[in-house]
Amino acid sequence: MIEATKPYQGGVRKLVLGIDVGTTYSGVAYAILDPGEVPRIQSVTRFPGQNMASDTKIPSILYYYQNGEIHSIGAEATLPGVELDAEDDDLILVEWFKLHLRPERLDCQNSIRRLVPPLRLPAGKTIVDIFADFLEYLFNCTRGYISETHGNGDTIWSSFEDRIEFILSHPNGWEGLQQGKMRDAAITAGLIPDTPAGRARVQFVTEGEASFNFCLRNGLADNVIQPGKGIMILDAGGGTIDISSYSIASISPISVEEVAAADCIVHGSTQVDARAKRFLQEKLIGSSYGNHDDIKLMLDNFRRATKTVFKSASEPSYIRFGLVKCNEPAFNIRRGQLTLTGQEMASFFEPSRDAIVDVVKEQHRAASHRISTVLLVGGFAASPWLFSTLQGNLASLGLRLFRPDAHTSKAVAEGAVSFYLDHFVAARVMRMTYGIEVGVCYDKNKAEHLARRHQCYTQRSGRVILRHSFSTILTKGTRMREGEEILQPYYQESRKSKTLNSVVVDILCYRGKDPNPEWVDVHPDLYTPLCTVHADTSKVARHPKEGPLGTYYEQYLNVVLICGTTELQAQIRWKENGIEHRGPAEIVYDEDLELSH
Repeated sequence: MIEATKPYQGGVRKLVLGIDVGTTYSGVAYAILDPGEVPRIQSVTRFPGQNMASDTKIPSILYYYQNGEIHSIGAEATLPGVELDAEDDDLILVEWFKLHLRPERLDCQNSIRRLVPPLRLPAGKTIVDIFADFLEYLFNCTRGYISETHGNGDTIWSSFEDRIEFILSHPNGWEGLQQGKMRDAAITAGLIPDTPAGRARVQFVTEGEASFNFCLRNGLADNVIQPGKGIMILDAGGGTIDISSYSIASISPISVEEVAAADCIVHGSTQVDARAKRFLQEKLIGSSYGNHDDIKLMLDNFRRATKTVFKSASEPSYIRFGLVKCNEPAFNIRRGQLTLTGQEMASFFEPSRDAIVDVVKEQHRAASHRISTVLLVGGFAASPWLFSTLQGNLASLGLRLFRPDAHTSKAVAEGAVSFYLDHFVAARVMRMTYGIEVGVCYDKNKAEHLARRHQCYTQRSGRVILRHSFSTILTKGTRMREGEEILQPYYQESRKSKTLNSVVVDILCYRGKDPNPEWVDVHPDLYTPLCTVHADTSKVARHPKEGPLGTYYEQYLNVVLICGTTELQAQIRWKENGIEHRGPAEIVYDEDLELSH
């Protein structure tokens, strides 16, 4: 077990909430921070509608009336009678909504659009609104739990006021645009006000890192926690598989560093369900039990029972769905059970298993530090077949696979709170190359410049500028320490001084394999907008100059990117009379820009 968490050093009481909105199940953990006291991370273990005590998760589903009003959420949406209400009132079921926040680029990994059902939204609702409704529900459940569980709970809750910090987890593959939508959802849900201070109360952590925090904090990795050791985390959830690799930099205090860019694939357990559904729909064509209602019953029992106990392709599996009088031998239906061969069952799992093996191989190859151990966590990790087959595949790579024997279903929510308290991860590896499109001084002696001479223009200073050059700010694979800064020099000139009162910089991601990309017009599809940095530069000095086209003003500054955290941040910096000055910069994520690319 790692050393104990230190007492909270703040001056006032505060609450930290770790919220894990999963594709299929969601949970919340929290820590009450009292000055001078050691914080204790706890999970919310009681939600409305649950039939099991001490359950830390609820289903990520919502039922809506046609007009957009909420009928039921979470475990309450699975209570007896709700399906009858749904039929009588034509309720709209919303599930797997988290996957509809995914970045567009993840769709190319597999036939994700085919396997993820289209999202039917109630009137006037967006995906952000759905997320907001679910966040608000989790928040209210947490408030009720703390008020009922702790002595003087209502008094404790009222003492937090606006001192609640929210740590929202998301898959490794989510980017700034998705983080922005999640923060907007928190605002819509009323968790925070739409102010700079309010927005700062929402932070993000990847599910891979949160899971590793949980393993470290709970002693689940004690046997492999040694200085210099390399560990890979496979967080196998309902929607995504998140892969993160770390090396242990020190034990006391515990400090770890990423050794490869975190990865994410959309091959979670819901994809197994989707393959099973397609199989049943095709297999039962012509059967008396190939109707929508019977197949739905089969899938419900498949998810609840058949899938969770499947362990060998050499043994048949059974899906119970009807009465003992339900028989149709031609379709392997007997006494209300459908029999599947072991190979048929394995075919639902194999694409996910194969994708996991491929991404582990890539992570293993790319790691800057030798990896010897893999920890498998998350809901999908409970699958006996997945664990045993992965164990065999990874052994051939020299990797030992372990499945921690603990309640890892609450790993992400509790690990999110640990992210806030402990800061175990001291350095992270950049998952992509960042840069900006710039103009460079034209040089007729360079062939690439000469070929693009029609793209030149002349500034008032007389400089001939060539468009579409790519200036790299940060290269994929670079390891950045938490809070480390990258400076991007920026120059602008204008005929009017007031034009220089602001700066707008578009940050691009290069997703190709060239280690030194130079021109945006070469494979333009590999350059996608990440965000736009806006800053007020009215206080930055500008200097009048005389050029061939008359008087103009020029201005020099640096755009500062803070990249070593889980969320990109920006500032501007300039010097005046030898003194450094800094100013705020706002990062804006524009979905329209991403989609237009």
